[in-house]
Amino acid sequence: MHPASFTSPRITRLLVTALVAAALSSCASAPSSSPAAAGTRAAPTLQSPALAGADEATRRQAFARWLSEFRATARASGISEATLRSALDKAQYLPDIIPLDRAQPEFTRTPWAYLDNTVSPQRIATGQEKLRDIRREADAAAVRYGVPAPVIVAIWGMESNYGSNYGNTPTVDALATLAFDGRREEWARGELLAALKIIDKGDIDGAHMIGSWAGAMGQTQFMPSNFLAYAVDADGDGRRDIWGSMADVTASTANFLARAGWQAGKPWGTEVQVPTGFDYARADPTVRQSAAQWAAEGVRTMDGQPLPDLADGSILLPAGARGPAFLVGANFRAILRYNNSTSYALAVGLLSQRLAGGSGVQASWPRDLAALTRSELTELQTLLNQRGFASGTPDGVMGPATRAGLRDYQRSVGLPADGYPTAGVLQRLRESR
Repeated sequence: MHPASFTSPRITRLLVTALVAAALSSCASAPSSSPAAAGTRAAPTLQSPALAGADEATRRQAFARWLSEFRATARASGISEATLRSALDKAQYLPDIIPLDRAQPEFTRTPWAYLDNTVSPQRIATGQEKLRDIRREADAAAVRYGVPAPVIVAIWGMESNYGSNYGNTPTVDALATLAFDGRREEWARGELLAALKIIDKGDIDGAHMIGSWAGAMGQTQFMPSNFLAYAVDADGDGRRDIWGSMADVTASTANFLARAGWQAGKPWGTEVQVPTGFDYARADPTVRQSAAQWAAEGVRTMDGQPLPDLADGSILLPAGARGPAFLVGANFRAILRYNNSTSYALAVGLLSQRLAGGSGVQASWPRDLAALTRSELTELQTLLNQRGFASGTPDGVMGPATRAGLRDYQRSVGLPADGYPTAGVLQRLRESR
């Protein structure tokens, strides 16, 4: 949220008008017909102190005025009047989105619980069937972009369960609501403008542009800005259709990965065994070296075959020293560009492996370990900081700083420095406080 949003005289007038109108009338007034000057920032948002206790009618009036202001910005950016009318005249404020956007779930999932759900026997079986169904389109995308068909289908399965659930929320409404709310205003405004450009180009009309409540669209859930950058018209009908054309869906997904650094002919990674005495602190994405170097240190595949030829591989320990280990490379990092979650990227890699007839994870997961809640992770970070092991601002999220601080602490007390948070480590920190 930008402080200027609340100090502009013009914004103050808009807000006062909305509040007064609500007091005088039981129904919402029509949006203002006088467009604002191009580039003016409209911001009587839900986070404004003046709107904090406002009723729904007042909020909707403020939203209508926000849309009027945004229309001017979109017009100045070259969006046609026809698109502005079709997309914004009927745009709706969706109040149910706001708590979803602000929610911070208390409970987290272990990697194995996540994988049990996302790489389930049912999803594997369905994916193998779907791969046969769209083999022609997926193979064409694979040849064009160098991304294997099973990887493309795996992302399709992860993002929308193979097209069965990609959301039914109007994208323009969702992004307008998020931009008006203000928590992620700059981002949402940019994505909303990108959505209008897509409509303006004729790829899809506003009525059929649907997706998730957060603005992700189509069968492989592109944000509008990513659509503009990576979507492909593979079937030659003049439109980039990631909702209904599997040729466009597969090509667009493959194009994204290719542009994200996918290396044709290379695997995403492989499960490995690390040697006795391995320094678990080296299992970090910043530690990259060739497969030959890892092999020289004693890292082996599960079946004794040579390690895949990766020039800059990293060791991944998603469940710490007690769980499976993986050697991952540039293609794993390309998947992370699609969704910056290690568990997500691992799920895509493992699902694609199963769709191609390969094996699943062979080592055992430490299923006796419970996931720490967000509150417990915050406590862990606080205690690490108090002990002098810098872990960043306590926020309940395991980022690089927290893992580094935790590794330093583990090393100081003689534990494997894997950076994996457990109840045992938290209890030890509590007792030493």
